[in-house]
Amino acid sequence: MTFKLRTYGAAVAAGAMIGATLVVGAATAAAQPPPPNCTAADLTGVSAGVNASTSTYLFTHPDVNAFFTGLKGLPKEEVRARVTEYANANPQVKADLQGIRQPMVDFRNRCGVPER
Repeated sequence: MTFKLRTYGAAVAAGAMIGATLVVGAATAAAQPPPPNCTAADLTGVSAGVNASTSTYLFTHPDVNAFFTGLKGLPKEEVRARVTEYANANPQVKADLQGIRQPMVDFRNRCGVPER
């Protein structure tokens, strides 16, 4: 699994959540019913849990919070490079944030929602 974090809190943004919901909705309309627990409500619930856990982590790790806050406004490619460098230099932070994101990864895998 590659290490990907979103800037400004590494949370799933509302736009991504809406986009993923539309992907789930479009796939559902064109195919069989989604697997159990793959509805828009399920996605929103998982996203909310990941967001809450990420927020708690960042508030309790001010150095990590400062790093991600400092990425605001940078070009996407630069953000990606800095996050990769930071993760490689801070393997425990990387592992912690991957663990926090795991429910969303599991949801995407189970429900066939690709990562954007």
